[in-house]
Amino acid sequence: MRIAVVGMGKIGLPLAAQYADRGHHVVGVDINAHFVACINDGREPFPGEAHLADHLARLVPAGALIATTDYTEAIPHADAVVVVVPLLVDGEGSPNFAAMDSATRDIGRHLTADTLVIYETTLPVGTTRSRWRPALETGSGLVEGRDFHLVYSPERVLTGRVFADLRKYPKLIGALSVEGERAARAFYEAVLEFDDRSDLARANGVWDLGTPEAAELAKLAETTYRDVNIGLANQFAVFAESAGIDIHRVIEAANSQPYSHIHRPGIAVGGHCIPVYPRLYLHTDPGASIVRTAREFNVTMPEHTVGLLANAYGDLTRARVLVLGAAYRGGVKETAVSGVFDTVDALAKRGAVPLVQDPLFSDDELRKLGLEPWDGDSPVDAVLVQADHREYGTLDAGAFPGIRVAVDGRRILDPLRWRDVTFVQLGVATR
Repeated sequence: MRIAVVGMGKIGLPLAAQYADRGHHVVGVDINAHFVACINDGREPFPGEAHLADHLARLVPAGALIATTDYTEAIPHADAVVVVVPLLVDGEGSPNFAAMDSATRDIGRHLTADTLVIYETTLPVGTTRSRWRPALETGSGLVEGRDFHLVYSPERVLTGRVFADLRKYPKLIGALSVEGERAARAFYEAVLEFDDRSDLARANGVWDLGTPEAAELAKLAETTYRDVNIGLANQFAVFAESAGIDIHRVIEAANSQPYSHIHRPGIAVGGHCIPVYPRLYLHTDPGASIVRTAREFNVTMPEHTVGLLANAYGDLTRARVLVLGAAYRGGVKETAVSGVFDTVDALAKRGAVPLVQDPLFSDDELRKLGLEPWDGDSPVDAVLVQADHREYGTLDAGAFPGIRVAVDGRRILDPLRWRDVTFVQLGVATR
Protein backbone atom coordinates (compact mmCIF):
# COMPACT_ATOMS: atom_id res chain seq x y z
CA MET A 1 0.00 0.00 0.00
CA ARG A 2 0.87 3.65 -0.35
CA ILE A 3 0.24 5.20 3.06
CA ALA A 4 0.33 8.83 4.16
CA VAL A 5 0.83 9.60 7.84
CA VAL A 6 -0.03 13.18 8.79
CA GLY A 7 1.84 14.28 11.92
CA MET A 8 5.43 13.07 12.44
CA GLY A 9 5.55 13.50 16.20
CA LYS A 10 6.27 11.01 18.95
CA ILE A 11 3.37 8.79 17.91
CA GLY A 12 3.07 9.48 14.17
CA LEU A 13 6.70 8.80 13.28
CA PRO A 14 6.89 5.39 14.99
CA LEU A 15 3.58 4.50 13.31
CA ALA A 16 5.01 5.45 9.92
CA ALA A 17 8.09 3.35 10.63
CA GLN A 18 5.92 0.41 11.68
CA TYR A 19 3.92 0.56 8.43
CA ALA A 20 7.06 0.83 6.32
CA ASP A 21 8.63 -2.05 8.21
CA ARG A 22 5.70 -4.21 7.15
CA GLY A 23 6.52 -3.64 3.50
CA HIS A 24 4.46 -0.59 2.58
CA HIS A 25 5.53 2.73 1.05
CA VAL A 26 4.98 5.51 3.59
CA VAL A 27 5.08 9.28 3.15
CA GLY A 28 5.03 11.29 6.35
CA VAL A 29 3.75 14.86 6.43
CA ASP A 30 4.65 17.46 9.04
CA ILE A 31 4.79 21.24 9.21
CA ASN A 32 8.07 21.03 11.17
CA ALA A 33 10.78 21.30 8.53
CA HIS A 34 13.46 20.26 11.03
CA PHE A 35 11.63 17.00 11.76
CA VAL A 36 11.23 16.35 8.04
CA ALA A 37 14.92 16.96 7.36
CA CYS A 38 16.00 14.65 10.19
CA ILE A 39 13.71 11.88 9.00
CA ASN A 40 14.95 12.13 5.42
CA ASP A 41 18.50 11.87 6.75
CA GLY A 42 17.52 8.69 8.57
CA ARG A 43 17.92 10.31 11.99
CA GLU A 44 15.60 10.62 14.98
CA PRO A 45 14.21 14.14 15.38
CA PHE A 46 13.66 13.42 19.08
CA PRO A 47 15.26 10.93 21.49
CA GLY A 48 13.81 8.23 23.67
CA GLU A 49 11.74 5.95 21.40
CA ALA A 50 12.98 2.37 21.61
CA HIS A 51 14.07 0.91 18.23
CA LEU A 52 13.11 4.02 16.25
CA ALA A 53 16.68 4.92 15.32
CA ASP A 54 17.29 1.44 13.94
CA HIS A 55 14.08 1.55 11.92
CA LEU A 56 14.92 4.93 10.38
CA ALA A 57 18.50 3.94 9.59
CA ARG A 58 17.20 0.95 7.68
CA LEU A 59 13.93 2.12 6.12
CA VAL A 60 14.82 5.62 4.89
CA PRO A 61 17.84 4.60 2.74
CA ALA A 62 15.69 1.82 1.27
CA GLY A 63 13.10 4.35 0.15
CA ALA A 64 10.32 2.78 2.22
CA LEU A 65 9.80 5.91 4.33
CA ILE A 66 10.14 9.55 3.33
CA ALA A 67 8.90 12.78 4.87
CA THR A 68 7.66 16.05 3.43
CA THR A 69 6.01 19.33 4.36
CA ASP A 70 3.93 19.23 1.17
CA TYR A 71 0.54 17.50 1.24
CA THR A 72 0.58 17.20 -2.55
CA GLU A 73 3.41 14.68 -2.25
CA ALA A 74 1.55 12.48 0.19
CA ILE A 75 -2.25 12.57 -0.07
CA PRO A 76 -3.22 12.14 -3.76
CA HIS A 77 -3.73 8.49 -4.69
CA ALA A 78 -2.81 7.21 -1.24
CA ASP A 79 -4.51 3.97 -0.29
CA ALA A 80 -4.75 5.15 3.31
CA VAL A 81 -4.24 8.42 5.18
CA VAL A 82 -3.60 8.16 8.93
CA VAL A 83 -3.94 11.40 10.92
CA VAL A 84 -1.99 11.80 14.18
CA VAL A 85 -1.99 15.59 14.54
CA PRO A 86 -2.14 16.66 18.21
CA LEU A 87 -5.28 18.06 19.80
CA LEU A 88 -4.66 20.18 22.90
CA VAL A 89 -6.95 21.98 25.32
CA ASP A 90 -6.93 25.67 26.18
CA GLY A 91 -6.80 27.21 29.63
CA GLU A 92 -10.55 26.75 30.02
CA GLY A 93 -10.36 23.05 29.21
CA SER A 94 -11.91 23.40 25.74
CA PRO A 95 -10.35 21.54 22.79
CA ASN A 96 -8.27 23.63 20.41
CA PHE A 97 -8.92 22.17 16.97
CA ALA A 98 -6.81 24.70 15.05
CA ALA A 99 -3.99 22.33 14.07
CA MET A 100 -6.32 19.45 13.25
CA ASP A 101 -8.70 21.66 11.27
CA SER A 102 -5.78 22.97 9.22
CA ALA A 103 -4.49 19.47 8.52
CA THR A 104 -7.97 18.23 7.63
CA ARG A 105 -8.46 21.07 5.16
CA ASP A 106 -5.16 20.22 3.48
CA ILE A 107 -6.08 16.54 3.34
CA GLY A 108 -9.48 17.37 1.87
CA ARG A 109 -7.98 19.57 -0.87
CA HIS A 110 -5.84 16.69 -2.11
CA LEU A 111 -7.99 13.68 -1.29
CA THR A 112 -8.68 11.31 -4.17
CA ALA A 113 -11.27 8.58 -4.54
CA ASP A 114 -10.89 5.13 -3.00
CA THR A 115 -8.87 6.39 -0.03
CA LEU A 116 -9.29 5.18 3.54
CA VAL A 117 -8.93 8.08 6.02
CA ILE A 118 -8.26 7.18 9.65
CA TYR A 119 -7.99 9.57 12.59
CA GLU A 120 -5.93 8.26 15.51
CA THR A 121 -5.72 11.45 17.60
CA THR A 122 -7.77 11.30 20.81
CA LEU A 123 -11.03 13.19 20.22
CA PRO A 124 -14.22 14.29 22.00
CA VAL A 125 -17.08 11.92 21.28
CA GLY A 126 -18.80 12.75 18.00
CA THR A 127 -15.90 14.59 16.36
CA THR A 128 -15.23 12.10 13.56
CA ARG A 129 -18.82 12.11 12.36
CA SER A 130 -19.79 15.73 12.96
CA ARG A 131 -16.52 17.56 12.24
CA TRP A 132 -14.17 15.51 10.06
CA ARG A 133 -16.71 13.96 7.67
CA PRO A 134 -18.25 17.28 6.50
CA ALA A 135 -14.83 18.95 6.39
CA LEU A 136 -13.36 16.23 4.19
CA GLU A 137 -16.43 16.10 1.94
CA THR A 138 -16.45 19.88 1.53
CA GLY A 139 -12.73 20.08 0.80
CA SER A 140 -12.62 17.17 -1.63
CA GLY A 141 -16.03 17.22 -3.30
CA LEU A 142 -16.16 13.49 -2.57
CA VAL A 143 -18.84 11.63 -0.62
CA GLU A 144 -17.91 9.55 2.43
CA GLY A 145 -19.11 5.98 2.18
CA ARG A 146 -19.17 6.14 -1.62
CA ASP A 147 -15.92 7.77 -2.74
CA PHE A 148 -13.82 7.37 0.41
CA HIS A 149 -14.14 5.83 3.86
CA LEU A 150 -13.69 7.57 7.20
CA VAL A 151 -12.77 5.66 10.35
CA TYR A 152 -11.73 6.46 13.89
CA SER A 153 -9.09 4.27 15.54
CA PRO A 154 -7.47 5.69 18.70
CA GLU A 155 -3.75 5.36 19.27
CA ARG A 156 -3.22 3.41 22.50
CA VAL A 157 0.56 3.49 22.86
CA LEU A 158 2.99 5.08 25.27
CA THR A 159 5.94 7.12 24.06
CA GLY A 160 9.17 5.24 24.56
CA ARG A 161 7.62 1.85 23.84
CA VAL A 162 5.36 2.42 20.82
CA PHE A 163 6.45 -0.63 18.83
CA ALA A 164 5.88 -3.00 21.76
CA ASP A 165 2.50 -1.46 22.57
CA LEU A 166 1.33 -1.79 18.96
CA ARG A 167 1.71 -5.54 19.34
CA LYS A 168 0.30 -5.74 22.86
CA TYR A 169 -3.02 -3.93 22.69
CA PRO A 170 -6.08 -4.62 20.50
CA LYS A 171 -6.57 -2.10 17.68
CA LEU A 172 -9.96 -0.48 18.16
CA ILE A 173 -11.85 0.77 15.12
CA GLY A 174 -15.13 2.55 14.58
CA ALA A 175 -16.34 3.19 11.03
CA LEU A 176 -19.23 5.09 9.50
CA SER A 177 -20.16 2.21 7.23
CA VAL A 178 -19.79 -1.55 6.88
CA GLU A 179 -17.46 -1.03 3.93
CA GLY A 180 -15.34 1.35 5.99
CA GLU A 181 -15.06 -1.22 8.76
CA ARG A 182 -13.88 -3.84 6.29
CA ALA A 183 -11.32 -1.47 4.81
CA ALA A 184 -9.99 -0.46 8.24
CA ARG A 185 -9.75 -4.06 9.40
CA ALA A 186 -7.85 -5.05 6.27
CA PHE A 187 -5.53 -2.06 6.68
CA TYR A 188 -4.54 -2.75 10.27
CA GLU A 189 -4.16 -6.46 9.70
CA ALA A 190 -1.71 -5.57 6.93
CA VAL A 191 0.38 -3.12 8.98
CA LEU A 192 0.31 -4.60 12.49
CA GLU A 193 1.12 -7.86 14.24
CA PHE A 194 -0.42 -8.82 17.57
CA ASP A 195 0.91 -10.72 20.55
CA ASP A 196 -1.06 -13.67 21.87
CA ARG A 197 -2.78 -12.67 25.09
CA SER A 198 -4.58 -15.24 27.19
CA ASP A 199 -5.84 -12.53 29.56
CA LEU A 200 -8.23 -11.03 27.01
CA ALA A 201 -11.86 -12.04 26.65
CA ARG A 202 -11.30 -12.53 22.91
CA ALA A 203 -8.35 -12.84 20.60
CA ASN A 204 -5.97 -9.91 20.37
CA GLY A 205 -6.20 -8.10 17.03
CA VAL A 206 -8.54 -5.60 15.36
CA TRP A 207 -11.67 -5.01 17.44
CA ASP A 208 -14.63 -3.29 15.75
CA LEU A 209 -16.67 -1.17 18.17
CA GLY A 210 -19.42 -0.48 15.66
CA THR A 211 -19.31 3.32 15.48
CA PRO A 212 -16.72 6.10 15.64
CA GLU A 213 -18.41 7.39 18.78
CA ALA A 214 -17.83 4.10 20.61
CA ALA A 215 -14.16 4.07 19.61
CA GLU A 216 -13.77 7.72 20.64
CA LEU A 217 -15.30 6.99 24.04
CA ALA A 218 -13.17 3.88 24.56
CA LYS A 219 -9.99 5.96 24.38
CA LEU A 220 -11.38 8.68 26.62
CA ALA A 221 -12.62 6.07 29.09
CA GLU A 222 -9.31 4.26 29.47
CA THR A 223 -7.35 7.46 30.04
CA THR A 224 -9.97 9.21 32.18
CA TYR A 225 -10.10 6.11 34.38
CA ARG A 226 -6.42 6.57 35.14
CA ASP A 227 -6.85 10.22 36.09
CA VAL A 228 -9.81 9.42 38.35
CA ASN A 229 -7.94 6.50 39.90
CA ILE A 230 -4.87 8.66 40.57
CA GLY A 231 -7.16 11.31 42.06
CA LEU A 232 -8.52 8.70 44.47
CA ALA A 233 -4.99 7.58 45.36
CA ASN A 234 -3.96 11.19 45.97
CA GLN A 235 -7.01 11.72 48.18
CA PHE A 236 -6.02 8.66 50.22
CA ALA A 237 -2.42 9.92 50.39
CA VAL A 238 -3.40 13.32 51.78
CA PHE A 239 -5.55 11.68 54.44
CA ALA A 240 -2.84 9.15 55.31
CA GLU A 241 -0.34 11.93 55.99
CA SER A 242 -2.62 13.43 58.63
CA ALA A 243 -3.52 10.04 60.13
CA GLY A 244 0.03 8.77 60.57
CA ILE A 245 -0.38 6.06 57.92
CA ASP A 246 1.92 4.94 55.09
CA ILE A 247 -0.43 4.99 52.09
CA HIS A 248 1.98 3.00 49.92
CA ARG A 249 1.77 0.01 52.26
CA VAL A 250 -2.00 0.40 52.37
CA ILE A 251 -2.31 0.41 48.58
CA GLU A 252 -0.03 -2.62 48.29
CA ALA A 253 -2.25 -4.43 50.78
CA ALA A 254 -5.50 -3.36 49.10
CA ASN A 255 -4.27 -4.40 45.66
CA SER A 256 -3.46 -7.91 46.90
CA GLN A 257 -7.20 -8.48 46.48
CA PRO A 258 -7.93 -9.04 42.77
CA TYR A 259 -10.74 -6.47 42.51
CA SER A 260 -8.65 -3.55 43.77
CA HIS A 261 -6.41 -1.69 41.32
CA ILE A 262 -5.52 1.53 43.12
CA HIS A 263 -2.84 3.55 41.31
CA ARG A 264 0.11 5.30 42.94
CA PRO A 265 -0.22 8.84 44.31
CA GLY A 266 2.22 11.49 43.15
CA ILE A 267 3.15 15.15 43.07
CA ALA A 268 1.64 15.70 39.61
CA VAL A 269 -0.19 14.09 36.69
CA GLY A 270 1.57 15.17 33.49
CA GLY A 271 2.01 14.33 29.84
CA HIS A 272 -0.04 14.71 26.69
CA CYS A 273 -2.68 12.18 27.77
CA ILE A 274 -3.85 11.72 31.35
CA PRO A 275 -4.30 15.39 32.35
CA VAL A 276 -5.70 16.36 28.93
CA TYR A 277 -8.14 13.65 27.82
CA PRO A 278 -10.47 13.94 30.84
CA ARG A 279 -11.03 17.51 29.72
CA LEU A 280 -11.95 16.27 26.25
CA TYR A 281 -14.44 13.95 27.92
CA LEU A 282 -15.82 16.81 30.03
CA HIS A 283 -16.22 18.84 26.83
CA THR A 284 -18.77 16.23 25.72
CA ASP A 285 -20.20 15.38 29.15
CA PRO A 286 -19.89 18.56 31.27
CA GLY A 287 -22.02 17.08 34.05
CA ALA A 288 -19.47 14.34 34.82
CA SER A 289 -18.84 15.42 38.41
CA ILE A 290 -16.59 12.50 39.35
CA VAL A 291 -14.26 13.19 36.43
CA ARG A 292 -14.19 16.93 37.16
CA THR A 293 -13.51 16.47 40.87
CA ALA A 294 -10.61 14.09 40.27
CA ARG A 295 -9.05 16.41 37.69
CA GLU A 296 -9.36 19.40 39.98
CA PHE A 297 -7.88 17.48 42.93
CA ASN A 298 -4.91 16.23 40.90
CA VAL A 299 -4.13 19.81 39.89
CA THR A 300 -3.66 20.70 43.57
CA MET A 301 -0.94 18.13 44.24
CA PRO A 302 2.15 20.26 43.39
CA GLU A 303 0.96 22.95 45.84
CA HIS A 304 0.17 20.26 48.42
CA THR A 305 3.65 18.75 48.11
CA VAL A 306 5.31 22.15 48.45
CA GLY A 307 3.16 22.57 51.56
CA LEU A 308 4.69 19.38 52.97
CA LEU A 309 8.11 20.94 52.42
CA ALA A 310 7.08 24.17 54.15
CA ASN A 311 5.68 22.27 57.13
CA ALA A 312 8.97 20.40 57.54
CA TYR A 313 11.31 23.29 56.77
CA GLY A 314 9.53 26.37 58.03
CA ASP A 315 9.50 29.73 56.28
CA LEU A 316 10.74 29.15 52.73
CA THR A 317 11.64 32.79 52.08
CA ARG A 318 14.99 32.83 50.23
CA ALA A 319 15.40 29.06 50.77
CA ARG A 320 17.22 27.43 47.86
CA VAL A 321 15.02 24.49 46.87
CA LEU A 322 16.22 22.04 44.26
CA VAL A 323 13.45 20.41 42.22
CA LEU A 324 14.61 17.07 40.89
CA GLY A 325 13.05 16.39 37.50
CA ALA A 326 11.71 18.65 34.77
CA ALA A 327 10.17 15.78 32.78
CA TYR A 328 6.57 14.81 33.40
CA ARG A 329 7.63 11.23 34.17
CA GLY A 330 10.83 9.31 34.67
CA GLY A 331 12.96 8.32 31.70
CA VAL A 332 11.13 10.50 29.18
CA LYS A 333 12.51 13.76 27.83
CA GLU A 334 9.19 15.56 27.66
CA THR A 335 7.72 18.41 29.70
CA ALA A 336 4.15 18.45 28.37
CA VAL A 337 1.90 19.46 31.30
CA SER A 338 4.80 18.59 33.61
CA GLY A 339 4.35 19.18 37.31
CA VAL A 340 7.67 21.02 37.39
CA PHE A 341 6.03 24.28 36.33
CA ASP A 342 3.35 24.33 39.02
CA THR A 343 5.91 23.15 41.58
CA VAL A 344 8.32 25.95 40.75
CA ASP A 345 5.46 28.47 40.81
CA ALA A 346 4.30 27.23 44.22
CA LEU A 347 7.83 27.53 45.60
CA ALA A 348 8.26 31.04 44.20
CA LYS A 349 4.96 32.15 45.74
CA ARG A 350 6.32 31.12 49.13
CA GLY A 351 9.44 33.19 48.58
CA ALA A 352 11.78 30.28 47.83
CA VAL A 353 14.50 30.26 45.19
CA PRO A 354 13.60 27.28 42.95
CA LEU A 355 16.37 25.47 41.06
CA VAL A 356 15.89 22.51 38.74
CA GLN A 357 18.02 19.51 37.80
CA ASP A 358 17.17 16.81 35.28
CA PRO A 359 19.61 14.28 33.79
CA LEU A 360 17.80 14.39 30.45
CA PHE A 361 18.00 18.17 29.99
CA SER A 362 20.96 20.50 29.54
CA ASP A 363 21.18 23.78 31.42
CA ASP A 364 20.33 25.69 28.25
CA GLU A 365 17.27 23.52 27.64
CA LEU A 366 16.06 24.15 31.19
CA ARG A 367 16.53 27.89 30.78
CA LYS A 368 14.51 27.84 27.54
CA LEU A 369 11.71 26.28 29.57
CA GLY A 370 11.87 29.18 32.00
CA LEU A 371 13.58 27.09 34.69
CA GLU A 372 16.78 27.97 36.55
CA PRO A 373 19.27 25.06 36.47
CA TRP A 374 21.30 24.00 39.49
CA ASP A 375 25.04 24.12 38.92
CA GLY A 376 25.58 20.81 40.70
CA ASP A 377 27.85 22.22 43.42
CA SER A 378 26.28 25.18 45.18
CA PRO A 379 24.49 24.59 48.51
CA VAL A 380 20.76 23.92 48.62
CA ASP A 381 18.47 24.01 51.64
CA ALA A 382 16.03 21.36 50.42
CA VAL A 383 15.34 18.99 47.57
CA LEU A 384 11.95 18.01 46.19
CA VAL A 385 11.49 15.09 43.77
CA GLN A 386 9.13 15.87 40.89
CA ALA A 387 10.01 13.14 38.34
CA ASP A 388 10.85 9.51 39.10
CA HIS A 389 14.04 9.23 37.06
CA ARG A 390 15.83 6.00 37.87
CA GLU A 391 19.03 7.90 38.64
CA TYR A 392 17.42 9.50 41.68
CA GLY A 393 16.97 6.16 43.44
CA THR A 394 20.64 6.07 44.47
CA LEU A 395 20.94 9.68 45.63
CA ASP A 396 21.72 10.52 49.25
CA ALA A 397 21.97 13.64 51.37
CA GLY A 398 25.71 13.84 50.81
CA ALA A 399 25.14 14.90 47.20
CA PHE A 400 23.56 18.17 48.33
CA PRO A 401 25.67 20.40 50.56
CA GLY A 402 23.69 22.26 53.20
CA ILE A 403 20.48 20.27 52.77
CA ARG A 404 18.01 20.21 55.68
CA VAL A 405 14.87 18.65 54.17
CA ALA A 406 14.16 16.15 51.39
CA VAL A 407 10.63 15.72 50.03
CA ASP A 408 9.93 12.72 47.79
CA GLY A 409 6.91 13.35 45.59
CA ARG A 410 7.32 10.13 43.61
CA ARG A 411 8.49 7.48 46.11
CA ILE A 412 11.78 7.05 44.27
CA LEU A 413 14.27 7.98 47.01
CA ASP A 414 15.63 5.41 49.46
CA PRO A 415 14.75 6.68 52.97
CA LEU A 416 17.73 4.88 54.45
CA ARG A 417 20.06 7.16 52.47
CA TRP A 418 18.53 10.29 54.03
CA ARG A 419 18.85 9.59 57.75
CA ASP A 420 20.68 12.83 58.51
CA VAL A 421 17.96 15.16 57.19
CA THR A 422 14.24 15.58 57.66
CA PHE A 423 12.79 13.17 55.12
CA VAL A 424 9.21 13.58 53.85
CA GLN A 425 7.42 11.24 51.49
CA LEU A 426 4.09 12.05 49.84
CA GLY A 427 1.41 9.89 51.43
CA VAL A 428 3.45 9.11 54.55
CA ALA A 429 3.45 10.85 57.91
CA THR A 430 6.66 12.89 58.36
CA ARG A 431 9.30 11.28 60.54
